Amino acid sequence: MTEARTTQPHVAAIRLWLVAIAALLVAMVLVGGATRLTESGLSIVEWQPVTGTLPPLSDAQWQVQFDKYRATPQYRQLHAGMRLSEFKTIYWWEWAHRLLGRAIGAAFLLPFLFFLWRGWVTAWLRVRLWTIFALGALQGAVGWWMVASGLVNRVEVSQYRLATHLVLACAIFVAIVWTLQSLSQRGAGDAPPRLRWSAAGLLALVLLQIYLGALVAGLHAGLIYNTWPLIDGSLVPSANALFANMPVWRNLFANTLMVQFDHRMVAYAVWIFALLHVVDAARSRNAPALNGALALAAAVTAQAALGILTLIYVAPLGLALAHQGMAIAVLTVAVVHAQRLAPAVPEQRPLAGESGVAANARVQGRGSPA
Repeated sequence: MTEARTTQPHVAAIRLWLVAIAALLVAMVLVGGATRLTESGLSIVEWQPVTGTLPPLSDAQWQVQFDKYRATPQYRQLHAGMRLSEFKTIYWWEWAHRLLGRAIGAAFLLPFLFFLWRGWVTAWLRVRLWTIFALGALQGAVGWWMVASGLVNRVEVSQYRLATHLVLACAIFVAIVWTLQSLSQRGAGDAPPRLRWSAAGLLALVLLQIYLGALVAGLHAGLIYNTWPLIDGSLVPSANALFANMPVWRNLFANTLMVQFDHRMVAYAVWIFALLHVVDAARSRNAPALNGALALAAAVTAQAALGILTLIYVAPLGLALAHQGMAIAVLTVAVVHAQRLAPAVPEQRPLAGESGVAANARVQGRGSPA
């Protein structure tokens, strides 16, 4: 089989497709956030990847779904007496979340198969895109694994599984945006290695902060300790309060005070690190690097302000969703910035009208542009 070609129109089509997938993933994260905030995630108690596409279409079907939900601990302990009309509200949130997941799978796979059929995808891109698709399939299974944790002996999903579900979604998003940027010729030129490493470090810190935010959400820790800058009456809570659980490591994941404190501390670290990164980028006299660093610092500052407001006002739906949406915006800026500073790989940037094989030969001095 000959090496796939990536002429400029083909690259434009693939980039547009990846932009659409990234936008759908953002919508998925926001709908997932709304599903969690409205406590709708356990309203559908079965995983039916194909037949579950259709919602209930008759009163009898609605009653069947409602009866299944009424058998869950969440209904018995939190929503006893809920009317069918109220159940429909939470059902639609969860159904929309699952339907959007199915739509993303189809929107990814079908165009991808078309691009493969037309021979538009180079070898490096083919491997990366299949990997992303596999992660997306895994995400569906992780989503059900998360939901299943709240159907027996619990009234909500496990915070561990919720955090895993969200971070995997973010990892898929990062992979798509990074791949999208790899198809562009724009870069930061000869950025110093320390800038590349610090940009990658900031990206890792943002992902860690999102993970901690998911733990806060899973434990409803944002509904307590609603003061700032003090938490539980001090800047740093007592050791007895922070390490109240045994074994000690469980405090990092199950102690609401420790989890919220960690989320705050990492937020401070991200903000300070982002400002120092701006100073370093300015000293490097690299304009693209400085522009990216400034954009990231501005996004992190806006997110910090939103986080404080969300905390002080006890996480109302609008602010909480804005905070989650801004987290994705920060993540987007962080990955774009890190990718632009990363060293270019010639094999991944064939010229217009040039095959990957020809590009490799040209770079190695064994051929000329096609």
